[in-house]
Amino acid sequence: MDDDLIDSDDLPLDRRSLLPGTGFFYPDSLDEDRSKQRAKAALDDAEAVVVTDSDADGLGCVALVREAHDAAVDAEPYLEEIEADLADEASADEDTTDIAADGDDGDAAAADDIDGPEPDLLDTEDDTPGSSVGLIAAGPHSLTKSLNYVAGYAEPGIDVYICDIAPDEYDEIAEPLETVVELADHVAWYDHHQWPDDVAEAVGEAGVDLVVGDSDAECSTDVALRSLDHEFDEQFVELAAATRDHDLWINDDPRSEDLADYAFWTDAEEYAAVVGAYGASLPDVVEEYIAERRVQKDQLIEKAVDRAAYKSIGPWTVGVTYGRCSQNEVADELRDEGADAAVIVKPSGSASIRGGDSFERAHLVARQVNGGGHPKAAGCKPDIYDDMMDFAYHWTTNGETAKRVILAAFERVAEEMDEADSADEDDAPDAEASDDE
Repeated sequence: MDDDLIDSDDLPLDRRSLLPGTGFFYPDSLDEDRSKQRAKAALDDAEAVVVTDSDADGLGCVALVREAHDAAVDAEPYLEEIEADLADEASADEDTTDIAADGDDGDAAAADDIDGPEPDLLDTEDDTPGSSVGLIAAGPHSLTKSLNYVAGYAEPGIDVYICDIAPDEYDEIAEPLETVVELADHVAWYDHHQWPDDVAEAVGEAGVDLVVGDSDAECSTDVALRSLDHEFDEQFVELAAATRDHDLWINDDPRSEDLADYAFWTDAEEYAAVVGAYGASLPDVVEEYIAERRVQKDQLIEKAVDRAAYKSIGPWTVGVTYGRCSQNEVADELRDEGADAAVIVKPSGSASIRGGDSFERAHLVARQVNGGGHPKAAGCKPDIYDDMMDFAYHWTTNGETAKRVILAAFERVAEEMDEADSADEDDAPDAEASDDE
């Protein structure tokens, strides 16, 4: 296949917002080989390893664990590379005609993909600064694989930290987790998501030091900060607070959006190194990089908001849209338009479900369509894609099938809520009968 067909950098913004990033089109087998090699490198001679979600909250935990183990990574090589890239872009822009008015990207955005850094799956060399605390980026659907890496490649006596991930079922992770517990000197799990009681109990019984914070009050970085046996400097306290500000949608600290965007757009190792060195107050060159990227981010948010439709389901108004965009900001815009909940379907086939004070059942909706999360924020990927024809239909219909099955899940949750309310009314004592007695 011609590389240009899957490289969306030069597409007009309208078309780019409808298609997934380049990495989507790489076969899982290539990704698996690269992931395995990176895991081996992360675990080579490591005294500890962090298996974590690669958002700002999960990577904040990495910075804390490395600080506690005196294993922080030098951030300066990363900053020098950012500075060089910005200089190259500025030089290229001097020779580029601005065609943004015609709907193309023009010189308004950085060259990287809006959905984050695209991996070069044919490049297996890793020349990033090393640490004695390894980092393995994972997620709910790749946690079993990541734990298998630790079980297969880690040295006996290693310390293992699992952060910012909540499994839906214990059976899926039981075998590798129990192997890791036998291998490791200590296994800790720091999280703040909604855990099924039986899963939390099984993880604890396996020998894991599980600490789950209140998802309405703490992020996982908060949990790591109070759980690690270390006296942290104030910059790490501020990092946890700023991370919480974004992760719990408080939005009082302007630095928190910068942290979230930077973690999303850059490599996990780079983010962990930079916040480990600077905390929540990012250096000027990183702020400049974020500003460059944010121009296109705002354009894609606007595209997604313009596509939104609104549907009344039970007591809620649900705003639903499609596109390659930053889901939190889009959800905020849809709520401003009167939506109680927002559904943002992505070209990759996944979707984000966002709620608020008037809708706190996002995790219940997501669980019905192969997902999970928080009451006010959840994610899912409906099991509706059997072949590339299904994805072709997905892209050309703005995610019609995914929207339909997710909205049907909202309807089921509304019906369950009505049934629960009816049952409560039936169980309530008869007030008039009580008075007569």
